[in-house]
Amino acid sequence: MQVGNVNPMIAVTHFSDPGCPWAYSASPAHAVLRWRYRDQLDWRLVVIGLTEQADQYVQRGYTPAKSARGYVRFRRRGMPFATQPRERVSGTGQACRAIVATRLQAPEYEFAVFRALQFGWFTTPLVMEDHDDLAVALSRVEGLDVDAIVGAIGSDEVEAAYQADRAEARTAEGTPTEAQGKAARTDGEVRYTAPSLIFEHEGRTLEAGGFQHIEAYDVVLANLAPQLERTPPPQDPLEALQAFDYGLTTYEVAAVMNHDKDEPDPESAELALIEHVAEGRVIRESLGDGALWRVPSAQSGPGRTASGQAAAAPR
Repeated sequence: MQVGNVNPMIAVTHFSDPGCPWAYSASPAHAVLRWRYRDQLDWRLVVIGLTEQADQYVQRGYTPAKSARGYVRFRRRGMPFATQPRERVSGTGQACRAIVATRLQAPEYEFAVFRALQFGWFTTPLVMEDHDDLAVALSRVEGLDVDAIVGAIGSDEVEAAYQADRAEARTAEGTPTEAQGKAARTDGEVRYTAPSLIFEHEGRTLEAGGFQHIEAYDVVLANLAPQLERTPPPQDPLEALQAFDYGLTTYEVAAVMNHDKDEPDPESAELALIEHVAEGRVIRESLGDGALWRVPSAQSGPGRTASGQAAAAPR
């Protein structure tokens, strides 16, 4: 999307993992980046692969009940969570491989799959290393060949690409991310924590490691490329939903609509969204202790695709 007369392309490397509650909780800030800077940002997702086996979490003292209790604290940051304990703890490697399989087979769905797996992880009791449960989580992505993606998880091609992601994610030693205390060493090499963002422009690189607020990202981008055009916040939540084809949670909508120096107002956003639902302009889906809001497909605006991505709007 051409914004004004300038369109500097900032490469964004997004290190993340669908099973990380910090990464999930950063979704509102990332939605603001996607709204504000549009296609001036070129995103690339690198999956971390936090754990290959559930036992890695069990050995650290995690239990289904402890994880569910933790979600009570995380939901204060705005994203919806469910507190029904799963029947067992789950590693993240299989879900990460599903993302890589999507990248290789149907890259236009990659981000939608990432979000679907996050929703499966944090708003349902699905066991997210079980392939049948992964398929259930992925079924929310309209148009995705779920069987093909799940069937490819164990392929040599997916495994090689996944291991390349894991290796790239474990190159944080000596970086600004490590200097800020935002890196980790849980399985060998120093790795980026989720959701670390690395911004690159004209040979310069700036890092925002781990969980950050929108102000941190704003400072990084203002120093890296002060000529970036900023799209102002929308006045109506419908504008945001029409730009984000994959749907937004209540707090994501509130964050996108928020003005600098103010706090997001999810209550006002929800009241406006309810009115749109009543008039048939918006669909509300219960999600954990909150909701996901999206426009009906028939109301898709220009430049949109059926892939779950927006071709001429935030990607």
